[in-house]
Amino acid sequence: MVPKPQRSFYVKMPSPILNATIQGCVLAALSNMVAQTISAYKTGASHAINWTPIVQFIFFCIMNTPPNFMWQSYLESAFPSTYTSPTPSAIAAAATNNDKELDREEKKHEMVEEKLSVPNTLIKFFLDQTIGAALNTVMFSLAMAGFRRATFQQAVWSAREEFWPLMSAGWTLWPAVSALNFTVVRSVELRQLVGGLAGFGWNVYLSLLTE
Repeated sequence: MVPKPQRSFYVKMPSPILNATIQGCVLAALSNMVAQTISAYKTGASHAINWTPIVQFIFFCIMNTPPNFMWQSYLESAFPSTYTSPTPSAIAAAATNNDKELDREEKKHEMVEEKLSVPNTLIKFFLDQTIGAALNTVMFSLAMAGFRRATFQQAVWSAREEFWPLMSAGWTLWPAVSALNFTVVRSVELRQLVGGLAGFGWNVYLSLLTE
């Protein structure tokens, strides 16, 4: 009798984009709640959660996070943060034809080391703070106008009016976040987390702005 093949059970992990989107939605909801609390405190009004803007920010996050994740993935693949270079000890051993030292370095996996690519980092920083920032700003303005049931012409006019004020405000925060991400944080997933935590405060600002 032929034994039945055993079934293998495994848990399929969510994709990085899905993880980033869920994480972003949670932070967006919390930031809007914080903004409502701040607004109620400043006006002295009784505080009751308004779920409409919270749902709107969650929907915007669902629309905005996947393209942002793919944008960051593209930047990293096109302009890698690091490059490999022989270690000083490996270079010295090769220069003196010290085969024993080279063998030792190879066994300890110390033949090469990763170094930060300054040109690639500067390119990514520039693209992120110009093209990336501009697209995010336009998407936010159009989405908020759509939530207000504005016409297409009204939404475009609103995006034009809000563009430079939002860009200027964003440049007080996001260049520092991008610099940290591109020089210290290695993976796109962790960069999304760092950006999400910084975006918590930014979303509070946007929530107060759109009230």
